[in-house]
Amino acid sequence: MFFYAARQPILDRNKELFAYELLFRDSLENVFPDIDGDKATSQLIEASQFNLGLEDFTGQYPAFINFSDDLLKKNFPSLLPKEQIVVEILETAKPTKSLLAAVESLKDEGYTFALDDYVHNPVWLHFFPFVDIIKVDYMESTEAQILEIKKYAKKYDIKLLAEKVETYEDFNSAYELGFDYFQGYFFSAPEVMQSKALAPTQMGLAELLYESSKAEMDLDSLIEVFQRDVTLSFKLLRYANSATFRRRSEISTIRQALVVLGQEELKRFLALLFTAQVNSSKPVELIRLSMCRANFCDELAKHHRKLPDPSMGFLTGMLSLMDAILDESMESVMEKLPLSKDIKSALVDGEGLLADYIALIKHYEKAQWDEAKAITEKLNVEPSKIPDFYHNSVQWANEHASQLSD
Repeated sequence: MFFYAARQPILDRNKELFAYELLFRDSLENVFPDIDGDKATSQLIEASQFNLGLEDFTGQYPAFINFSDDLLKKNFPSLLPKEQIVVEILETAKPTKSLLAAVESLKDEGYTFALDDYVHNPVWLHFFPFVDIIKVDYMESTEAQILEIKKYAKKYDIKLLAEKVETYEDFNSAYELGFDYFQGYFFSAPEVMQSKALAPTQMGLAELLYESSKAEMDLDSLIEVFQRDVTLSFKLLRYANSATFRRRSEISTIRQALVVLGQEELKRFLALLFTAQVNSSKPVELIRLSMCRANFCDELAKHHRKLPDPSMGFLTGMLSLMDAILDESMESVMEKLPLSKDIKSALVDGEGLLADYIALIKHYEKAQWDEAKAITEKLNVEPSKIPDFYHNSVQWANEHASQLSD
């Protein structure tokens, strides 16, 4: 049994991953429709206690989870490890004495608290001694409102988190206003529009991507490219020697490593490695998100059976954030890579079957269930399969990201 959730990254001022907010649903049948908030939170707690840990979705990072005032009074957060969660007090909560007592009690136990979608009201000042983070809707709040919240928060050493930061310009202005954390998809768009040349290793990877995209790969050509670059060879041998592949003996040659991986796994490895290498200064979360999209599109393509090669889905998902990773437009990125017309059309123009795959995973990441449902119906894909694809992809990305970072 799986717990199905989307997750949204929360970054710090250095654009490093700080935490995730879990955007959850409770079952296969309730992925897309609205569900009572208390029921969803209860299902989350049940799932994390009896089926899987929160770390399956968030790794070593804390999870921001919404709790209504009723669930707080019932002490529900105490069912989850205090080190793994940030308790979000919903904006709909009423600042009563009984809620204050519940918050104070949980704070004494060591729990971290955040006020969600906060709009300043003096009555909430009674809660400030127990609050660690205040979340502000950046799209809806004026600068004057933000500065007022900042004035009171500073007295209690409360951190400010800007929600709905959708562009790099939003991030810059929120940064200047003194926000400590940022939530939104601002990092999925280019920060700087400029041309960037690929380093030798990156060019070698681009060449390998081209060679591996052929219907029948030329093993000797692949070996030749690897032999020209020590770094690529090392990465290949390390990956092929990992626990992912069960073998009776160690791998000692490039040819042996390529044979062990096989054509499909080699394509996945190259796409992963290319994405991880093109800009190592980017937040790890951006690479992990690319990997998640790649695996999702790959699983979807295998189930859908509408592509000539399912690995096209993997490569498209992997490259779907390349504009952000390289800090340049997707059009410019695609001009540098020898990719099929279908992949370029999906990533540049948003057209074709592969574009639908990317749109589906984007909606799922943001918990936009109605939009995701519409695409699922358009593709004529069994709706109950999508949560599995997403959950499996999150886990797969978490497991493999560390292998490429060393």
